[in-house]
Amino acid sequence: MNDGNNNPIIKKTLQFSLDIIEYCEKLDSIGKYVISKQLLRSATSIGANVHEAQNPSSKNDFIHKMKIAAKEVEETKYWL
Repeated sequence: MNDGNNNPIIKKTLQFSLDIIEYCEKLDSIGKYVISKQLLRSATSIGANVHEAQNPSSKNDFIHKMKIAAKEVEETKYWL
């Protein structure tokens, strides 16, 4: 299993998720619950899909999961 220690994409998406979690907590504190929940879901999904793509069943599976991550990036940009 690849733990991501040498993978900059894994590191960056994990840190991004942690930063978004912190930001969403601030949004919650000012009552922006709907935005916070949507942003949290899409932003953390980026890293989850990138991480899952590291153990693909095929090259096409890897590409598919990375494309899903890319779509989540676009949704996250919208919510931001």
